[in-house]
Amino acid sequence: MDSSQTAAPPSTDPPVALDASALEQFLAGKWDDDIVPQLIDYIRIPNKSPMFDADWAANGHMDRAVELMRRWAQAQPVAGLVLEVVQLAGRTPLIFMEIPASDGRSDEDCVLLYGHLDKQPEMTGWDPGLGPWEPVLRGDRLFGRGGADDGYAIFGSLSAIQGLQQQGIAHARCVVLIEACEESGSYDLPAYVDHLAGRIGKPSLVVCLDSGCGNYEQLWCTTSLRGLAGGNLTVRVMEEGVHSGDASGVVPSSFRLLRQLLSRIENEVDGTITVDALHVQVPADRMLQATTVAKVLGSDVYDKFPLAPGVQPMGTDLTELVLNRTWRPALSVTGADGIPPLASAGNVLRPYTAVKLSLRLPPTLDGKSAGELLKDLLEQSPPNGAQVTMELEKASSGWNAPTMAPWLERAIDTASHEFFNRPPMYMGEGGTIPFMGMLGEKFPSAQFMITGVLGPHSNAHGPNEFLHIPMGKRVTASVARVLAEHHAASLRGETTGLSAATGGGERLGGHGCC
Repeated sequence: MDSSQTAAPPSTDPPVALDASALEQFLAGKWDDDIVPQLIDYIRIPNKSPMFDADWAANGHMDRAVELMRRWAQAQPVAGLVLEVVQLAGRTPLIFMEIPASDGRSDEDCVLLYGHLDKQPEMTGWDPGLGPWEPVLRGDRLFGRGGADDGYAIFGSLSAIQGLQQQGIAHARCVVLIEACEESGSYDLPAYVDHLAGRIGKPSLVVCLDSGCGNYEQLWCTTSLRGLAGGNLTVRVMEEGVHSGDASGVVPSSFRLLRQLLSRIENEVDGTITVDALHVQVPADRMLQATTVAKVLGSDVYDKFPLAPGVQPMGTDLTELVLNRTWRPALSVTGADGIPPLASAGNVLRPYTAVKLSLRLPPTLDGKSAGELLKDLLEQSPPNGAQVTMELEKASSGWNAPTMAPWLERAIDTASHEFFNRPPMYMGEGGTIPFMGMLGEKFPSAQFMITGVLGPHSNAHGPNEFLHIPMGKRVTASVARVLAEHHAASLRGETTGLSAATGGGERLGGHGCC
């Protein structure tokens, strides 16, 4: 970072006089008596994201989820709360909430809190007694689809604000956006941000509660997110299936040809992506963070995944595994078509094979260019003259956090020590939150607090997904602390002092973001 852009040194003022013990007690009761029962009802609603439910509007599940959250939010004793369900023609709905500054100051500076309410599809493999739409509370864990990803966000956001107001702690104007299209790539969200631009204003802080955590003992802050390119790859060799004994050896196997095509991108032995243009140089500060994360987590870097007995991770160097998950491209096949289930598979050479590809991209790689490259690599010069089509569904860029302002770094450290009794951790995430990159472009001088409850074994998007309730409580309390410190920093003029030039990209220094 250029010395002319260096932020002012952190204030020596003490943290805001927040009664942390009273806040924890209030939020514990709020979660146990109010939020968890709401989440139980929410989990029962199969409001799959539009990509997984083409008839979502007619089925009405999304409207049910929106109404559940609207009704709860409207009933909360949050001073000045204004709520509106906004729905542009042909788009998924969005919950918009606005809470004015609590001390009567100008509402020009604000905090934007973000979450989503749409869900991933069911998936198979749930343990007996568990299921995507049947909430089960076992000890501190609430099982079911969407509780942790990301149904708790609206409840946590408003409860954090309510906790401050209960103690008379001042906060800036807060805007809460809960979208219903995130799991489909947030393709509706830019239209809403433009539509609501005058009401949103220019946030100096963005809080997102849709990320992960390396353990449940610390406040984890997300410094980067990978991008995503993917869609449906189809290889067709015949118009219809024929007897495999008659055709094999003469007609090429569509599966074998598809396997050849994937080898243009991925080394099938070690899983590395072989296309140089899909890699980036990892920034020095992110390398250092990966090393620290590896030391703190140890074998939990891979033990958190439900590996089958005997399966080994893709390497033994823990730092490299962290970087593989956060800064390197990786290919997954997440679905298939043209292949009958084993019970009904006959001796037939199939006419085509189709797979759904999910290519995770480094945070600073342009998603659109990567998607075009992926399509070109797979479709050009098809083997045996097969009919090959790559239908792109997603091509979104990732996000690398701007340099963290001193006030925010201090606020996060205070929150983690108050509510976890341990220092915070900073880590990139392998998933994608398209909203973050879009906000980084629209509000280049904003600071970001991206955190979440998706920790070891919580298994978002897969079977046995759960919300770790104590983590939800502590994250909510941490958000409240950061909101209080944001207001104090704004009074000192610290929240608007960073140049737009400090945002995003591959800038080094500082933690980046949380």
